[in-house]
Amino acid sequence: MVAVKLKKIGYPVTQICRCLTLSASSYYHRLQPKAINTEIVRLKAVMHQIHNEMDATYGKRRMLSELKDMGFTVGLEKVRRWMKKLNLVAKRPKLHRYPSGGLASVIAPNKLNRQFNPEQLNTYWSGDITYIRTQQGWLYLAIIMDLCSRRVISWAFSDKPNSELTTRALRLAVQKRRACRNVVFHSDQGCQYTSAVYQSSLKEFGVESSMSRAGNCLDNAVVTPIDLFSI
Repeated sequence: MVAVKLKKIGYPVTQICRCLTLSASSYYHRLQPKAINTEIVRLKAVMHQIHNEMDATYGKRRMLSELKDMGFTVGLEKVRRWMKKLNLVAKRPKLHRYPSGGLASVIAPNKLNRQFNPEQLNTYWSGDITYIRTQQGWLYLAIIMDLCSRRVISWAFSDKPNSELTTRALRLAVQKRRACRNVVFHSDQGCQYTSAVYQSSLKEFGVESSMSRAGNCLDNAVVTPIDLFSI
């Protein structure tokens, strides 16, 4: 500020105000420190926190949603502007790709044939695998549902989507239901279900295998991830 510099040099306030056409009150007002906007300070701190906790994967829209949930009154443009000022650049998350499972061993016929509403328990079970992104990487969830009750009767987690994962879910379902002879287990044609290991486990427990037609997700629509997590 020019007035402050002139005062430091030694010019009197009255002369400074006259030269700069300032009133004395305006001069002294400009000398007062600006008030700190605590809301802005808090907003910036929280945005940094969200950015770090979410591993820099939140763009402006998800950042806006998170801030509104925390009680901030902000708009999309304000969030975009502050993210730019704070250099909070969202990383594009890596797309998920299932590891190659090799050649299928056994392809079973479609015995379920979209009969999604059996009248008795332990008539038809259906299974599927979905993936969940975590800060440590991808996790895989295998579930088995009884189509009569539409309840998930077993599940298992792993960092590998292999037949060991699906077999663990199967063993748990058998332990819980016990009387599972002549149950038909339906799945897609994923290698986790067509493998010799998994098919051998089905035979061991007296469970019949049924599979959707290749590339036809509607044959197992009830237990797809979208439908599963809406139950």
